Amino acid sequence: MTAVDTDLDYRTNGKHRTSDRETTAERLLRSSAKLSFDPAVDIDWDRPHEAGKWYMQPERLSLYGTPLWEEMTPDQQVDLSRHEVASIAATGIFFEMVLMRMLLKHLGKHDAQSKHFQYGLTEVADECHHSTMFGRMIEWLGVPSYGPGNKVRRLAEIMQTPVINEAIAFGGTYYVEAVLDAIQREGATDERVQDICRRVSYIHVVEEARHMRYADEELARTMDGMGFLDRQRTRLLLPLVATVCNEILIHPRVYANVGLDVDRARAEAAANPYWQETIRWAARKPMGIFREQGLLDGPAILAWKRMGLA
Repeated sequence: MTAVDTDLDYRTNGKHRTSDRETTAERLLRSSAKLSFDPAVDIDWDRPHEAGKWYMQPERLSLYGTPLWEEMTPDQQVDLSRHEVASIAATGIFFEMVLMRMLLKHLGKHDAQSKHFQYGLTEVADECHHSTMFGRMIEWLGVPSYGPGNKVRRLAEIMQTPVINEAIAFGGTYYVEAVLDAIQREGATDERVQDICRRVSYIHVVEEARHMRYADEELARTMDGMGFLDRQRTRLLLPLVATVCNEILIHPRVYANVGLDVDRARAEAAANPYWQETIRWAARKPMGIFREQGLLDGPAILAWKRMGLA
């Protein structure tokens, strides 16, 4: 498998990895002009499903390696991949819509002539395209539109209140985007996976690299000089965002729609060391950044440990 070229040297080193805000935004605008996509024309939505191919890499499925997995027929295993990739895409749509609202609130504080403001709007446009693309993929998959329940949607409204500072907003954004990016970055180059799913993953990975750089640097800027109480609030609430993300990736109805016992499937997925390792693997980048920023210190470390991420 080959790596996905995102046109960005994404990571820099240590806590002081930020460049001038306008310099970063100008670079991201240039990258957007050079390497952006329109899913309506850059994906062949009429392409048929390919017999024998997975819809996402099997080793990243929630039930892979469990006793229940061994009892499933090969067709059921492939069908599970079809439903799970749709559930993950629906989670992506949900969080991208939350992100767009937070980003517009953030941009309202900045000069419309600034490159930072202009790139922020470019990112909002990207996220609109991504959500549309994920919706088209779910339609192509021929499965229900999964997504979080009303409880999580109500919790998401808190993200628009003063309780959530910009460090929580950008840190939470980075966590969610990085988890999806890891799964899709691997899937985009896996030839066992349906071409449509690989193409969707490729487009998302390329464009999300810019969004992650933007969020990473804004998190570092926001944390610089933050007061003690605000820092503690950030430390305590970030694990909540990560917990919600992890728990809603796979909707319980996925198991029912594949013909499995939901209670047994959920229990085996929760205890599955392969799935637990997938979450740890997918979260490795944000956890490294949170550690650099001192966000894993204090009582918050207990929450991260309960999630198996620290």
